[in-house]
Order: sequence, then structure tokens, then C-alpha cells
Amino acid sequence: MIPEFLKNFREKLEKYKLETIKILAQPIKNGQTLTITQSKFLGKPYIPTHKNYPMCTDGTPMIMFAQFNFAKIPEIENYPTSGILQFFIHPKNWNDTEEYKILFHENDKEDYHTNFDFLIPSLYEECPIYCEHELTFKKEIEFGGRQDFNFNSRFDVDFPDLTEIEKEEITDSFSAGGHKIGGYATFTQEDPRMYEEHIKDTVLLFQIDTDEQIMFGDAGIANVFININDLRNKNFNNAYFNWDCC
Repeated sequence: MIPEFLKNFREKLEKYKLETIKILAQPIKNGQTLTITQSKFLGKPYIPTHKNYPMCTDGTPMIMFAQFNFAKIPEIENYPTSGILQFFIHPKNWNDTEEYKILFHENDKEDYHTNFDFLIPSLYEECPIYCEHELTFKKEIEFGGRQDFNFNSRFDVDFPDLTEIEKEEITDSFSAGGHKIGGYATFTQEDPRMYEEHIKDTVLLFQIDTDEQIMFGDAGIANVFININDLRNKNFNNAYFNWDCC
């Protein structure tokens, strides 16, 4: 939504426009089972039989925070239109942001593993996502995200004379919260890209926010960033995980 006082600048704001995929995450009901290839938070992952399940350096199985089947997701520029993207992390030390893996399977029609007996309940005791979620998607347009480094670094140059009240209204209007793929990122603290040179030129791959059944620390938020050229080339090896909380 564009604030009323900025509507005369709509043409100027067009350059800030980004497509995003908003995610509705619905906890599964008792007895409900999601398919292996479905988009989900938690749950059983799609792992082709010729690949190994991702493990931590200490030998502990990683747990899957998120799986996105892009063949079932609305298309946005630069993001995959097919294939399955997954985010795995250490079950106990996820908050250290040091040990995680992002996998991308271009082919989702291969034979896959079905035995996940090693994913015992104790692995999920410290998980910030409390239960398995079914995901649905909606394509939207964002004109900004006031906490996003890529937005602020340009916006403050183009609109240097705004009043404090107008700046507050922009902050409220250009909120970038929620679960999403692409678009602008938000934070409870600050955008780490302001200070970390190696991730300064990255864009938001996906974001998981706090809600009724998800809690990163104290009402925090998790983001994964990726270099735009890596994204276009479906190279997720250098994608960067970040989270913060109040």
C-alpha cells in the first residue's frame, strides 16, 4: 500500500516495486498427511534415493524447517518455476546460524526415501516451528520495506525531505513482515546487510515470521538471502541464513 502523501510520486515509486509470494502457513489437522513433494514447514522431505539425508557435523540428523515446491507456486521474476527448495538446520543449535544446508532438487519425479524413523520427536524439542504446516501461496506487489537495506539506501536519497510523521507512516505502510518468498525483508533489529560486505548485494530468498505456532526467540523472524546471479542460476550453495528477535 502506498501512503496517501506519496501517491503523487507513484511513478517514482515504481522502481521500488518487487514481486513477492505471500505464504499462508496452516498447521496440519490431526490425521492429516502431506505428500512428500508438497510445500511445507517441517514434515518429511523429498530426498531422492541416490542422495543422502543431510547430517550435522556431530552426526545428528538435520531437521527441515521449510520445503517449497516451485511448480505449485506462482511465478515471480528470477525465482525457480519448478523444482523443490529445502532448508535444513541443526535441531539443537539452530540459533547459532552456523550449521544449515539449502538443497535444491530440479527433478521432483525421482524415486525418493520414505523411511524417516531416525527423525525422532526429541530432535524437534527446541524447534522454533512447533508443528508441521501446510503452505499456500499468493502473488503480491510490494513498494517497499522500511527495514530493508536495499530499500532504505535508495529511498532516503530520493525522498530526503520527509517529515518524521511521514517517515513513521512509511514505516507502517511499507511493512515487509510475514512468511514470504522474495520481496522485501524485515527484522526486529537491523538488516545485517548494512554491515556484512559479503551479503550486501543479496536479495531475500524466503522469510519465516513469528505467528501462533512459530516463534524465533522472543517474537523474532528468520530470513535467507541469496546473490541475485546465484538465484537466477539456481545455485543455492552460498545462500545466507539470518534471524533476530526483540
